[in-house]
Amino acid sequence: MTINKKRIEEIDVVILCGGMGNRLAPIINDRPKPMALINQQPFLDILTGYFSRFGFERFVLCAGYKSEVILAHFIHNNSSLEFVISEEKSPLGTAGAIKNAQYLIISNPFLVTNGDSFCTADMTEFLKFHLDREALMSMVVTGTENTESYGSVFLDDSQRIIGFEEKKDIDKHGYINAGIYLFQKEVLPMIPAGMKYSLEYDLFPQLAGRNSHAFITNEKIIDIGTPNRYKQAIEFFNSRVNFFDKGPICANRI
Repeated sequence: MTINKKRIEEIDVVILCGGMGNRLAPIINDRPKPMALINQQPFLDILTGYFSRFGFERFVLCAGYKSEVILAHFIHNNSSLEFVISEEKSPLGTAGAIKNAQYLIISNPFLVTNGDSFCTADMTEFLKFHLDREALMSMVVTGTENTESYGSVFLDDSQRIIGFEEKKDIDKHGYINAGIYLFQKEVLPMIPAGMKYSLEYDLFPQLAGRNSHAFITNEKIIDIGTPNRYKQAIEFFNSRVNFFDKGPICANRI
């Protein structure tokens, strides 16, 4: 497989923002989880703002639960960024949402990120890593002393992904999935259409050992999946109030 070099602004960013957010519902029930407010700013704006600083310009938002809130927020977008909405009529899971949006995905490769988590990994280096390895799939991973809440990603000595172990009630050191991926379009036929299908439980086990690679970062993962983690995310961004006022991160784009 030969992958042509891509400039970062040519890469679509697919954001998974269709989940029900049941664990967060006791404190936020009027909007989908990615639209939860951090300092009066939707979390989804924080995500797109971060990726745009690297030069990404086009975002495919995979919306489901309360999709009208996301649509209303982005329909009058006045920025230079492009947002397109892929709506699920029924829950399709993380991989099913990507399949549902495939007619909107232009670039090859394309980037996918969770809509309820944040990791300050270097996206320029991540794209370079993926292209240099001519990978089918690349995943951002980070080391942790506690894989219990996230599940483990197993690597060989060359950072090739050889296996996964989903959440278990065991604390141990290992690598965990940071929720950011680069996929070649050759992956899309592996996802069945019109049915619920998971990245973590269905697609990734198929990709283990099949030219899939782990980009290792030391950055921590911030997520808003539970009331406690949402509170921690607010504290994280409160301590970095000027984080998104610094302009583009990378002057030299791929």
